[in-house]
Amino acid sequence: MTNFNELANLLFPNVDKTPEYYENLYPARNLKEGARVTRLAPSPTGFLHFGHLYACTISYRTAKTTDGIFYVRVEDTDQKRKVEGAVEVMLESLAAFGITPDEGIMADGTQKGAYGPYIQTERKEIYQTYAKYLVEQGLAYPCFCTEDELNDIRAAQKEEDIIGYYGKYAKCRNLSYDEIKANIDAGKPWTLRLKSPGEVGRKITFDDMIKGKIEMGENVIDVVLLKTNGIPTYHFAHVVDDHLMRTTHVTRGDEWIASVPLHLQLFRCLGFKPVKYIHFATIMKEDNGGKRKISKRKDPEAAATYYISEGYPAASFNEYVMTLMNSNFEDWRRANKDADISTFPFNFKKMSVSGALFDIVKLTDVSKNVISTMSADEVFELSYKWAQEFNKELAGLYEKDKAYATAVLNIDRGNKKPRKDIAKWSDIPDYVSYMYDETFKENYELTGNATPELAVKVLTLYKDIVDINDDKDTWFNKIKEICEPVGCTPNVKEFKQNPDAFAGHVGDVSTIIRVALTGRTNTPDLYAITSLLGAERVQKRIENAIRHYEEVK
Repeated sequence: MTNFNELANLLFPNVDKTPEYYENLYPARNLKEGARVTRLAPSPTGFLHFGHLYACTISYRTAKTTDGIFYVRVEDTDQKRKVEGAVEVMLESLAAFGITPDEGIMADGTQKGAYGPYIQTERKEIYQTYAKYLVEQGLAYPCFCTEDELNDIRAAQKEEDIIGYYGKYAKCRNLSYDEIKANIDAGKPWTLRLKSPGEVGRKITFDDMIKGKIEMGENVIDVVLLKTNGIPTYHFAHVVDDHLMRTTHVTRGDEWIASVPLHLQLFRCLGFKPVKYIHFATIMKEDNGGKRKISKRKDPEAAATYYISEGYPAASFNEYVMTLMNSNFEDWRRANKDADISTFPFNFKKMSVSGALFDIVKLTDVSKNVISTMSADEVFELSYKWAQEFNKELAGLYEKDKAYATAVLNIDRGNKKPRKDIAKWSDIPDYVSYMYDETFKENYELTGNATPELAVKVLTLYKDIVDINDDKDTWFNKIKEICEPVGCTPNVKEFKQNPDAFAGHVGDVSTIIRVALTGRTNTPDLYAITSLLGAERVQKRIENAIRHYEEVK
């Protein structure tokens, strides 16, 4: 019979610490009852997918709504896929959406918190301590099988229901101490495997906080815990880390449900209290009448950086993501129009079991609503910050006169029914273009009853009476006074009753003026636009319009 302590010392001669040492080093967190500890555990591969951002938001919200802790741990055991600086870029992206970790890896690359190190390759000694403990308990053993031998095992299992290293296929499971020592003395490389206590046909049951009660077959595979270089596999490392960092809830995609029996078994073998798992369905999108996963190859919106470069405010994005996360959020928002999103009682039970459907149109609508409630100062500051990185031309216009830019953004803002022209900051260059000579594009196309002949008459009269110092009522009364001399009526209702008697109505007169000043038939408040453009610019644009219409009438 193998002496497990002797075997443990053979395999790990340099490990001198015990699990008790680390249990004392990383004690239970001093948090209020019910506070949840969640984490983001990215691999440093350089791409932050919308699905990652969605999962991260779920973790972040559940920590924040319970006065808990949200931390970042880097899972970099697969060094072949590591991209330098990838984690920092990822964290900068998260910060753009208002997600900042309480501890762990920070955006500047530093580590913060008492439960580190928060990078797995810096925790090798910790994993080996717990690996040694499993050997001492008779729950782990070295495996000397070569890749060819493992391939032979897989080939022999073609007709089996269970594929893997277990039972009669686990060739190294019952090696004696002397056989193991002889292999090590011969310099044979080895991995450390779990000696699974599971049995074929035996079931386990666990509660998923979204899916509910799930029954699955127990894990029987003797999975690898440590690779030949002593670095742990994901399965082993995440269990040790989540325990020592005192994680309470792990949110992840439902593709990980298949791994739950193994993970729960590892928690049990190590003597740890398991975390609570929350598995959510993959975010889908409609495509040609069907549904598919968001693809980073096909969909620009798959990358979190897309929302940053397009200029979706963090508030808009988070508002939209919450509609995906909890089915009752929109009802709550209607009843709490001015409440901070952090006060929403986020609940796993309100998450869709089948998954949410990504809809860029809805995101746009949500963002328009959010931006319409912002002050002009807030819109200016946020869009200016965006423009400094993504639109130098807009930033330059802002910098010429920040007060003017803010006033432009303030048109029709603060009303009972504010306009909703802006869905993202990248909409602003076009939205404000007619307010700057550098970006104004003349367009004299008319609508309704307006004609070039009528336009010449209207603008010729208007240029002599327009006064940017008029109050709004005086300004509009002057427009109405123009109507009769040019054959129009100031009363739209009167025009509808007898359209043949008039060349148009006051709306047509206003449209002619609007087109001359802005090149558009639909804009925010024309009075405010006129006042901000200033007398000289207004006169110049009217004169240019008159010349155009005279040439084409």
